[in-house]
Formats: sequence, C-alpha cells, structure tokens
Amino acid sequence: MRWATGETWAKTGAGVLVAGAVQLAFQLPFLWKLRLLPRPRLAFGDGEVARVLRLMTPALFGSSIVQINLMVDMLIASFLVAGSISWLYYSDRLMEFPLGLVGVALGTVILPSLAEQHSRKSPEAFSATLDWALRWVLVITVPAALGLLLLAEPLLATIFHGGEFDAADVGMSAASLAAFAPGLIGFVGVKVLAPAYFARQDTRTPVRIGVRTVLINVVLNIVLVNLLIVTNWAPAHAGLALATSISGLCNALMLLSGLVSAGIYRTRTRWVPLVARVGVACAAMAVFVVATESALGDWLAMSTTTRIGWLCAIVVGGVLVYAVTCFATGLGPRALRAEQDAGRTPSAPRAGGA
Repeated sequence: MRWATGETWAKTGAGVLVAGAVQLAFQLPFLWKLRLLPRPRLAFGDGEVARVLRLMTPALFGSSIVQINLMVDMLIASFLVAGSISWLYYSDRLMEFPLGLVGVALGTVILPSLAEQHSRKSPEAFSATLDWALRWVLVITVPAALGLLLLAEPLLATIFHGGEFDAADVGMSAASLAAFAPGLIGFVGVKVLAPAYFARQDTRTPVRIGVRTVLINVVLNIVLVNLLIVTNWAPAHAGLALATSISGLCNALMLLSGLVSAGIYRTRTRWVPLVARVGVACAAMAVFVVATESALGDWLAMSTTTRIGWLCAIVVGGVLVYAVTCFATGLGPRALRAEQDAGRTPSAPRAGGA
C-alpha cells in the first residue's frame, strides 16, 4: 500500500479539525435552550479553577493510556516492514467505533451520578452505579469484541478495499484487528472504572496504574514482536496489537482491583450466571457468523454492493441471534432490571432495555 502524500494528510487533519468544530457547535443551541450555555472567562487566579487544573492534569494522562500505547505501537511499527503503521491504523479505526459508542457513553453517563453520590457520602449508591455500568460492559462489549474478531476480514474488505488498499492489505489489517478485538473489553472497562476514581477526586491512582500499563505494553511489544518474527505464526505488527489488548485488560483489572481492595466497589450482581448466559449467547452468535461467512466464500471476489449487503445481513443476524439467545437463557430486559434493582439505590442510573 502506497504511503499517503503530505497533501492528503493535511486534508485529513483539516477534516478532523472541521468535524470537531461542527461537533462543538452542534451542542450550543441545546445548551442555550436549557439555559446552560457557558460564558467563558479567564480566571486562572481563582482557587477553584486552580484546583480543577491540578486534578485535570493527571486525569488527562490516566484517561489516555490507550492512545499512548497506540503511539508506542506506531513507533515500534516504523521499524517493521513497510505498511505496518497503516495496517495498525486501519484496524484501530474499526476498534475505536465501539469504544467510542459504548465506552465513552457509559463513562459520560455514570460520572455525574458517581460524583453526586460521593459528595452525598452514599457508598452503597456509588457501588450500585458501578455495578450497573459493569453489567452493561459485559452484556454489550463481549459480543462486540467477538464480532470484531470473527468479522475482521469482511469488515476491512467492505469498508476499505479498493484502490491502493489491496487484498494483501486487507489480510494484514485483519490480523491486527483480530488481535485488537479482545482488548476492547479492557478499553471499555477503563472508560467505566476510571470515572470512579475521578468522581472521588483521586486522579493520581489512575496515573500510577497507567504508567504500569505503558511499561507492560512496551515489554509485551518487544516479546511478542520478536516471537512472531521467529515463529512466523502471524505478521509481526499483530504482536503490537495483541500487546495493546493485553495491557488494556491489565489496566482495567488493576483499576477494578483498587476499587475492590479499598472497599469502594462491592458487587451485588450474580456474576457467574450472568457470565454463563452471555457466554452461551456469544457462542450461538459465533456459530451463526462463522457458518454464514464460510458459506459465502471469498469476500474479495464480491462486488462492493454485494459485500455491503451481506455484511449488514450478518451483523443484523448476529445481533438477533445474540438477543434471542439472551432471552432464551433468561437474560432479557426484565432480568437485567431485576439484577439492577437488587443493588440499586434511588440515585443510581436506570438502564433502558437489554
């Protein structure tokens, strides 16, 4: 795959800048309607502003570990075969979609509730809110990660194949996307668990854990890349993606462990039956996806229109199979609501349906 020219990268950067400005402007009319439109004033000498800045600085690092690890991956990828950076970039784009859709949404929803519950000294409500969010991480993120793993090649072939992005690029990008996929669970988990620290105005602990995560990622990068180069089990750049996935899972587990050991999070969810039901539903979805994908044959031989149609059909079908199996095993909206209400206090956020 040919490298993009400087002009192309400049246009891409300009597009990102314009999109960010449009996203900001889109929110202004709604804020004005709610009479919440801010009036920015420079007041760096104000004590509260200084306190927010002190808390915000480490929080920025703690919430950006995934991006830092990806930056390290790109640096190491520059020493691998030509195209490694691009293969990682394209696969990362597909992983970022569910991360932004689920992880950012959940983190945004629970942070105000957690902050309010901490200020009111309501540890039970605080723990119940975390429990609610973690249940949805399991129910939504696990099948999403499995879908990325199983549909890595069809997704990349449908969205990116064409022009300079040839069949070899599809295969190479699919290898790194499959390695990124398991890490989605950890990445979304971090988006949910880090706000529990921020709500308590503890921005230093996520930073300490983040530093360990970056070190884990660097070590795993070196080990896995060299292992794949020697064994030739998979392209070397897939080792970078796998290292990022493992370090993301470690990050989430360390954040969760800190909350549990401090007595901040005490679950009331019956996790074993919940995990079993999600596992059965994911297995049913996997059988459907693999069987359908295998029956269709070579995706690259299809026309673009055909690929789009079949990919939509498989995704919709997989979601339906997962949802129906959840219902069949007793994991419907009513069951999830019952699990939620079992550990809920009046101020904990309520979910919609499954």
